[in-house]
Amino acid sequence: MLKLWKWYQNCLAVHPVKTQVISSGLIWGAGDIAAQAVTHYTAKAHATMDEDDNKELKINWKRVSTTSLFGLGFVGPVGHYWYEGLDRYIRLKLMLKPNSFRFVATKVAVDGFIFGPLDLLVFFTYMGFSSGKSVPQIKEDVKRDFLPAFVLEGGIWPIVQVANFRFIPVRYQLLYVNFFCLLDSCFLSWVEQQQDAPWKQWLKSLLPLK
Repeated sequence: MLKLWKWYQNCLAVHPVKTQVISSGLIWGAGDIAAQAVTHYTAKAHATMDEDDNKELKINWKRVSTTSLFGLGFVGPVGHYWYEGLDRYIRLKLMLKPNSFRFVATKVAVDGFIFGPLDLLVFFTYMGFSSGKSVPQIKEDVKRDFLPAFVLEGGIWPIVQVANFRFIPVRYQLLYVNFFCLLDSCFLSWVEQQQDAPWKQWLKSLLPLK
């Protein structure tokens, strides 16, 4: 494991963008496999007695590759430049002392209100197009899933990012976030599976989306 970590560090030093892109793709692919397992066993737990409760889990490898491409094409390159640029902007433009309370709080706020919503919007839109849905269908899915996901993630990701921005070096921040995305992928799949659940309707009623 130590040799693997040293190899990763060397790759990151020599080819930072390429390494972030490939590692993001692999981690998001693994996250989707975990998400499919969670979705399968959650649905199985709520199955009626008339349904086949012995149905085995079959991984949808097309969906795994689709999700992996999201990591490769969006999370990896965009995340790399986002964390590098965010750190540089706050240090050099806002002149905040690294690791200070204001430095970390500003990073968490900017990340939560800019990159967080963008990531969710791109994810739901991309997954909609990749599954063959029409633009009106994707709009309805985004209206249905975006706000609940944003509200619920808003209670978790700030805590994750406080530790990230306070203790993790900038070059490893995307890797740190990607490992938490293993859990986040499971969560987003669960949100999508809930469709028009009552709790979603209640959250949307707090901030109606036209």
